[in-house]
Amino acid sequence: MIPAELSAEIDAIVGGYHADPFRILGPHAIGDEWVVRAFLPHAASAAIQLSNGRVEMERLHPAGFFAVQLLGAPHKYKLAIQSVYGHEEVIDDPYRFGPIITNFDLHLHTEGTLHRAWETFGAHPQVIDGVSGVRFAVWAPSALNVTVTGIFNDWDTRRHPMRLRDGGVWELFIPGIQSGDVYKYRVKSQYNDYEQLKCDPYAFRAEVPPKTASVVHRWTGYQWNDGAWMSQRANTHWLEAPMSVYEVHLESWMKNDLGDPLSYRQLAHTLVEYVRRLHYTHIELMPIMEHPYSGSWGYQVTGFFAATSRFGTPEDFMFFIDACHQAGIGVLLDWVPGHFPKDAHGLAWFDGTALYEHADPRQGEHRGWGTNVFNYGRNEVRTFLVSNAIFWLEQFHIDGLRVDAVASMLFLDYGREADGDWIPNQFGGRENLDAVEFLKQFNIAAHRVPGAITIAEESTSFGAVTHPVYMGGLGFTMKWNMGWMHDMFNYFKLEPIFRRFNQTNITFSLLYAFTENFLLPISHDEVVHGKSSLIGKMPGDEWQRFANVRAFLGYMYGHPGKKLLFMGQELGPYEEWNWQTQIRWELLDYDFHRRLQALVAELNKLYKSEPALYEVDNSHTGFEWIDFRDVDASVIAFQRRAKNPEDFLVFVCNFTPVPRYQYRIGVPRDGNYTELLNTDSNIFGGSNMGNFGWRNADPIKSHGHNFSLSLTLPPLSVVIFKPEKPEAPVTPE
Repeated sequence: MIPAELSAEIDAIVGGYHADPFRILGPHAIGDEWVVRAFLPHAASAAIQLSNGRVEMERLHPAGFFAVQLLGAPHKYKLAIQSVYGHEEVIDDPYRFGPIITNFDLHLHTEGTLHRAWETFGAHPQVIDGVSGVRFAVWAPSALNVTVTGIFNDWDTRRHPMRLRDGGVWELFIPGIQSGDVYKYRVKSQYNDYEQLKCDPYAFRAEVPPKTASVVHRWTGYQWNDGAWMSQRANTHWLEAPMSVYEVHLESWMKNDLGDPLSYRQLAHTLVEYVRRLHYTHIELMPIMEHPYSGSWGYQVTGFFAATSRFGTPEDFMFFIDACHQAGIGVLLDWVPGHFPKDAHGLAWFDGTALYEHADPRQGEHRGWGTNVFNYGRNEVRTFLVSNAIFWLEQFHIDGLRVDAVASMLFLDYGREADGDWIPNQFGGRENLDAVEFLKQFNIAAHRVPGAITIAEESTSFGAVTHPVYMGGLGFTMKWNMGWMHDMFNYFKLEPIFRRFNQTNITFSLLYAFTENFLLPISHDEVVHGKSSLIGKMPGDEWQRFANVRAFLGYMYGHPGKKLLFMGQELGPYEEWNWQTQIRWELLDYDFHRRLQALVAELNKLYKSEPALYEVDNSHTGFEWIDFRDVDASVIAFQRRAKNPEDFLVFVCNFTPVPRYQYRIGVPRDGNYTELLNTDSNIFGGSNMGNFGWRNADPIKSHGHNFSLSLTLPPLSVVIFKPEKPEAPVTPE
């Protein structure tokens, strides 16, 4: 006869709602005897296998609950099971193993300072007490019961209930599971009968979408070959180094003959060689964390610690990064701590409560995007996000994180225009103080990784985004200069005859160019959703459109700030970017498009070779106007200087299709000036008008200088000059 209290516990185990399975399952001392209990719903019969023999177990419940009493402690016993399918298996009992996670790790997690949380949480192949298996851990404080379910237990959500630890952490070691096994957590909440299968927030791998299960992954100890790059990176001051970034969406960059995207290992050859040939310094990848819907472009992440399985394994992704580094190319990764999707298998409503998000939609929901907002004030959420950032920087050697949608994090009223649709902070303001503090903690942690950088996509005038945290800033390395980008497009979309009335669009950015550490972005966001492609924004016939793009890029590379161009725009496509196809490679069959690509390569090559273009991006000492007042001709001229002020370049930009002859601009010194680049060169698709490769300075005062150049300015062009070094005086013998 089973005691009533034990009967109720057995019913809870069998029913899949027991909150403390280790209290009843596994070995337990009862006086001088021991009892071993096991829930084996797939077993027709079961026995305890000891070192000195086997003892049959008694079936206490028809659903498969077994028990046996023993005289001595059952050390390292196994369960011998005769399955209902007619075969026998011998397994180790998961419920004979003690707690796994240390109390100190649990304390740090609750405190919000467990910044390598991926080593504690998730699924980890491990050997415990000589037994191979996988240890699982997940945070779900409002759960009544959490079980691990997968192919290894026939997706029976009752079979493997987990142990509850302090802080709402659940853990379990399951012997016999191997790398490659798929799994989920069945989370049964204490509230509202909520029950849901969830993927692992800390999973290192996931099934290929549209499947959604997590996959146990054993790290194989990838052998990196990028030691030289990593050492150089750690000693590089990136604000004073060239950074020209090629932004890439891996799924649509290039397709194979079957119309499928290239794998990580194929990209390690094809994409890396292409980027190297165009002389870019970095690749920026749109999010490659696992996401269920390709149409989100990766920005609605469900697997924050898993490189998407669409293109291969985590080690395959490491191979790609390694290949980039060996080719001298850095890798930046778009990171999305600003929001997460509401997919049932993801983080949303994880344990039947608003765990990772705010419960109040005025704080916890981006209605415009249909996504949830992280609760940045919750310690465990900050642990999750900061750990995730460090994970990509350390485990995958990522060189920097571009943080998406920072403005949406910083402001409580972002996208909330209706009255009562947002909640002010404790001081009555609109700033999200929890998000501000989180971003500071993230940047401090990220910059502890040698040579790592962080970049903010921040579209407002929020102050001190790139100032150090100890000086009251957010601590980012760089910030996208969205104002420059919008001003440039507003200017270049105009017919040249109207540009004289909008000269300030070209010059205004220099009033604030040195208030932050800026990167100039022409990103994917600017070539979709009816905004047109880069060349599609330009007025005029085909020749003028291409000339406008060449002038646009020439000025961009002269303007202070690092550079970013979205994939495909170097080919001059008239269509907007379409994530469902590849970029328009066939355009390279046509001269205008092929020569525009040649200009991008030449601009990158010049940019990397001239310190004046990158050493002093963030100080007025690196830039000086020569003239910005000739609005009638729509001509501007300026200098860019290196740390050595004698190392400078002269840029002259003509933003009309009218050639300018004998156009005089002042220059700082006498001598010969070499024409380093002319965007109107025939090599780049232009009319080949220019200055025969050089001009000699005349002793004629102009623009406040004692010397000047008389130039031919081609139509819709940028010309770049560099003074020859004066010969050293000969010392008489």
